[in-house]
Amino acid sequence: MTQRVYNFSPGPAVLPLPVLQQAQRELVALPGVGISVMEISHRSKPFEAILAESESLLRELIGIPDSYSVMFLQGGSSLQFSMIPMNLLRGSDRPADFILTGTWGTKAQQEAQREGKANIAWDGKSANYSHLPATGEARLSGDAAYVHITSNETIQGVEFPGDPQFGSAPMVCDASSNFLSRPIDITRYGLLFACAQKNAGIPGVTVVIIRKDLLERTPDSVPTMLDYRVHAKNGSMYNTPPTFAVYVLMLVLRWLKDDIGGLAAMAKRNQAKAKLLYDVLDEHSDFYQSHARKDSRSQMNVTWRMPSEESEKAFLAGAKELGLIDLKGHRSVGGIRASIYNAMPVEGVEKLRDHMLAFRKR
Repeated sequence: MTQRVYNFSPGPAVLPLPVLQQAQRELVALPGVGISVMEISHRSKPFEAILAESESLLRELIGIPDSYSVMFLQGGSSLQFSMIPMNLLRGSDRPADFILTGTWGTKAQQEAQREGKANIAWDGKSANYSHLPATGEARLSGDAAYVHITSNETIQGVEFPGDPQFGSAPMVCDASSNFLSRPIDITRYGLLFACAQKNAGIPGVTVVIIRKDLLERTPDSVPTMLDYRVHAKNGSMYNTPPTFAVYVLMLVLRWLKDDIGGLAAMAKRNQAKAKLLYDVLDEHSDFYQSHARKDSRSQMNVTWRMPSEESEKAFLAGAKELGLIDLKGHRSVGGIRASIYNAMPVEGVEKLRDHMLAFRKR
C-alpha cells in the first residue's frame, strides 16, 4: 500500500481508514449483490437499504425526531444558499436575518438577497471574522422568516461552542464543517444542512434536515428540482441520487457509531486534538499568532499566522517533508490552517505539534 500522509485539507478532507478499506474491499462488488455500488440501480433493493440505513443512523446519532425530514441532496452547500431562500423566503414580506461570522455566511446572505430581504443582523468583517457576536449584540428583525448561522467557519477558524439561539424565528444552520463532530440539539433548528466532504464522507451528497412544518412554506413557483417538498415526498429519490457518496456516508456513520461510540465520544477526541495545537499557540504567542479569539476558536479548523511570509513558507515546506500536507491558510486570512476533522488521527496532530515546537526552536 502507498504510504499515507497526514491530510489537513479543509475539504475534500481526510476519511477514516476503516471506511477507505471497506470501500476498497467492496468496490468491485457489494457483498451478496455481485456488482459495484457505482453500478447499482438507485431503484434496487440493495441501494434502498443503503439509503434507509444512512437515514436511520443519522437519526440515531443526532437524535432526530419524526417531526423532521432527512434528505440526501446534491449541489453542495452552495446550492443550499439558494434553495433555502427560494423555499423559505420567496414571496414573503418578512426578512431573513444573517449572523455573519465568516466567508460562508457572507456567501449565503448574498444569495438570499436574490429572493427577498436579507438583513445583516451582525457582521464580524471589521475584525476579519476573528470572533463571534456577544450576547445581545445581533440586531434581529423581530419578524424574521428565519435566522441563518454558520456553526463553523472553515476559513477563519471560528466556531459556535454549542447550539446558539437568536430570537424566536426558525434557525437555519450551515453545519458543513462541524457536522457529526459533537452532539447537537436538532430541535433548536428549523433547518440544518451539511455537505459531506468535511466530516461525513466525500463530495456529491448534502444532508438536509428540516422541520416538516417548514415544508409548507415553499411557494409553487420554486422549480421542481429545488423544491424541498418534492425531495421529502420522494425520499431523496426524485432523481438519481449520488449512490457512491451515500454509500460512503453510510460507512462513515457506521464508523462513528460502532468504532467511536457516538458523537459525545467523538467530541472528546476532537477537543483533545484541538488542545494540542492551541496549547502551542498560547504558550508561544510571540511566534504563532492565533487568528481566532480564544472564546471563538474552532475545534475543526485551527488558524494562525507567523512572523513573516518567509517563515510560513519554510514551515509549510518542512511540514511537507514530514508528510503533513495541505496546511496553507486561505488567501483571505493567510498563514497556516490545520483542518483536524473527525477522521484526522491524533498521531497526525501530535506530529504537527512537534513540528511547530521544533520549527520555533530552530
